Amino acid sequence: MFTSAQLHLAKVFLKIFLRNRQSIFFSMLFPLIFTGVFFFSGGPSDPIKLGLVNMSQSAIASQFSDLVIAEPSFNVTKGSLIELREELIIGDQTAIILIPEDFTFIEGSSQLSLILDASQVRQASSIQETLENSLLAIERDVRGIKPMFNLVVEDVQARPQRYIDFLLPGILAYMLMNLCIAGSGFNIVEYRRRGILKRLFVTPIQPKDFIVAIILSRMVIVLTQISVMLGLAIMLLDINVVGGLPSLYGMVILGTFIFLCIGFFLGSLAKTQEAIQPIVALTSFPQLILSGVFFPISSMHEFIQPIAHVLPLSVVVSGLRSITNDGMALLTLNSTTVGVGIWMGISFFVAIKYFVWKEVAN
Repeated sequence: MFTSAQLHLAKVFLKIFLRNRQSIFFSMLFPLIFTGVFFFSGGPSDPIKLGLVNMSQSAIASQFSDLVIAEPSFNVTKGSLIELREELIIGDQTAIILIPEDFTFIEGSSQLSLILDASQVRQASSIQETLENSLLAIERDVRGIKPMFNLVVEDVQARPQRYIDFLLPGILAYMLMNLCIAGSGFNIVEYRRRGILKRLFVTPIQPKDFIVAIILSRMVIVLTQISVMLGLAIMLLDINVVGGLPSLYGMVILGTFIFLCIGFFLGSLAKTQEAIQPIVALTSFPQLILSGVFFPISSMHEFIQPIAHVLPLSVVVSGLRSITNDGMALLTLNSTTVGVGIWMGISFFVAIKYFVWKEVAN
């Protein structure tokens, strides 16, 4: 399948990487930082720091106040309005609930005041929704009323309900793209600058041999980095790969091939390390926004969706997400696998077509 020259050159490139201890350290640190960020952000949310001001002397207000304090969604601090307002301004409280003097909902509804700092205005809607849901349950306890129904959410495709399960495949794909482009595009520019490519030019090695060799060497490195992050995600975030790890790694390998070839193409266009950086940013940043990493493509404007669906990062994200969340097998023939196959052909063609040994491609 691979020639002896390709395998030998791949071993050489792998040895070059392994001799750079600094690169090894940061290559392993990168997935650890990524996983750590999602571990600490994906855990259970902290209770809302809620100040409680009870200006009513009624028994019903006292009972309501006790139930608010017992609610696990709140970390309640009782006090005067002046004291709690000062704590709200300095950030020690998230919100203040003010129970008015005429508070009673036995014969009708009463109005509670929710006081927020201006710096918390972006969180106002989520805080208000959480408060309303919790206070509704408290009201039922006070009135002694049982809820009319319980709403049970059932996904038609039995997907996980957590946002982290949706997010992680997209982050894996984006991390994969960055690692691959940095491992091919930047290396090509550096090898050309140091004259390594000029020396290889006088050997029988063809561009396709060189590209395949770097792909093989970088594949080992990228799979190691992805394995570290995926292993930590499974252990720490309780991620369940519904489609199985073999299918997931198969899609990672195909995505690695696509992005390494794109990196070769970008490295052939750039003349210096300073030039490759904006070229890579111009290629990767729009894909981060448009490829459904953080939110579904279907939520975008209808005019953008056709463009977003055909991006290389989009097809890899869709493939990883379908395998992780929906149980798709790697060899399933659908629009995602067809898109991956098309991008493999396109990326390999442009990588070979525009690859240059000594000069920058025009």
